[in-house]
Amino acid sequence: MNHLVIAPLLLPLITGIALILLRGSANPLRRTLNVASTLALAVVAAALVLQASDGSVQVYRLGDWPAPFGIVLVADRLAALMVIITAVLAAAVLLHAVRGSDRDGRYFHVLFQLQLFGLNGAFLTGDLFNLFVFFEVLLIASYGLLLHGGGPLRTRAGLHFVVINLVGSTLFLFAVGALYGVLGTLNMADLARQAAAVAPDDVGVVRAAGLLLFAVFALKAALAPMHLWLPGAYGNTSLPVAAMFAIMTKVGAYAILRVYSLVFGADGGPVAGLLDPWLLPLALVTVAVGTFGLLASRRLALQAAHLVIVSAGTLLAAFGIGSDAAIAAGLYYLAHTTFAAAALFLLADIIGRARGDLHDNLVTGPVLPRTQLVGGLFLLSCITVAGIPPLSGFFGKLLILQSSVNTPWVSWVFGVLLVTSLLGIMALARSGSTLFFATDDRVATAPAPHNLDLVGVVSLVSAGIVLVVFADPVYAFARDAAMQLLQPGDYIAAVLPGAAVGAAP
Repeated sequence: MNHLVIAPLLLPLITGIALILLRGSANPLRRTLNVASTLALAVVAAALVLQASDGSVQVYRLGDWPAPFGIVLVADRLAALMVIITAVLAAAVLLHAVRGSDRDGRYFHVLFQLQLFGLNGAFLTGDLFNLFVFFEVLLIASYGLLLHGGGPLRTRAGLHFVVINLVGSTLFLFAVGALYGVLGTLNMADLARQAAAVAPDDVGVVRAAGLLLFAVFALKAALAPMHLWLPGAYGNTSLPVAAMFAIMTKVGAYAILRVYSLVFGADGGPVAGLLDPWLLPLALVTVAVGTFGLLASRRLALQAAHLVIVSAGTLLAAFGIGSDAAIAAGLYYLAHTTFAAAALFLLADIIGRARGDLHDNLVTGPVLPRTQLVGGLFLLSCITVAGIPPLSGFFGKLLILQSSVNTPWVSWVFGVLLVTSLLGIMALARSGSTLFFATDDRVATAPAPHNLDLVGVVSLVSAGIVLVVFADPVYAFARDAAMQLLQPGDYIAAVLPGAAVGAAP
């Protein structure tokens, strides 16, 4: 077995345990260990991408128990892509957090690594029940991170976040129990095989369980109408934490893509095409709702939170179109929007600190220190997130629009994405004008940000530029990942050697 597959789980888990043993909230040793481990994770993730680039599906059997009886981790192109996006995001956010915001809570560094453990586990697991387990791990860590620093608004938002996700976890268990009761397995490759050959009397139960799973994943992905928890949670937590949470909705989108292409895809027999009537319309509604929230927001952090909702809808619209070109466009857009939204959260933190008591409220305030540098980073971030050429957001949306041309939904996709993009540009232009031009010299400012305070933002903006410079190989990798998803035979054969889709157990 290839032990590189389990490394993205072991590294943050072992680091998290070691950080618990170190005393103090954010002492130099804790910071150094956390940063070193996160950078090492990025190297491991890059190696995993190189390994997956040849199309091979790497399977790691824990305890060497064969599937479907044992726990397996599976690394294909999609899983490797998600792991490296997470690692790059985590490194940039952590380099920002160690400039001081990590001191607001005692266990920030421990929870940060445990969240990475949960995220990577969710992307690499090949078992539906263990997907639930890793969801719970990352959610428990996110509960602590959400409350990092305390305060009544943060506590209230955290309570809503916890209650809603507990409901989602309960529904997840109901769906998992129903599938196991009918199909006798929770290994995702085996589920694909069993679902394609399900007895006619059991089709209704399997489809109902599949729709229940969709409701859970839609909640995690902030798909309308189950998105209302996100603005309060992301807008009121510590902004470096909110930047890290930019990947959280992508976990739900990943789960939708993985489970419904594998189990309920074209080879799913009587349960094939389960989400065809639902995913794309709800995704377009999500884009519209998120844009209205963006226009109504009066804080930069809340605008960034609503942009996360817009990006979730745009991403799931691409997945809802369902072709290999659309899924590839969605995967390219996923990487772009994760980095762009996180950069905007970190900028909101820098700007809020510089404006003193006004924080990131979109009202007349002081002349910001280092205006040209901070304003330039803000402009680049807004261009990227709004989809203006020549940065990555433009290419991501253009690819999604192109993939919709020969579909019945082409008018709706073009109309919603183009109109909401225009409204988004207007909202961000208004914010930039207020923050950098509608100023009052009589209002005192905080000290200018140090160059090290900008490392995280610069890293994320640079990652977006890299997506443009290397757009061709990145999109080619995404296209190969999409084709691998839509032809799940190799995945199933790697996990269950000798098995075939639809074969009797």
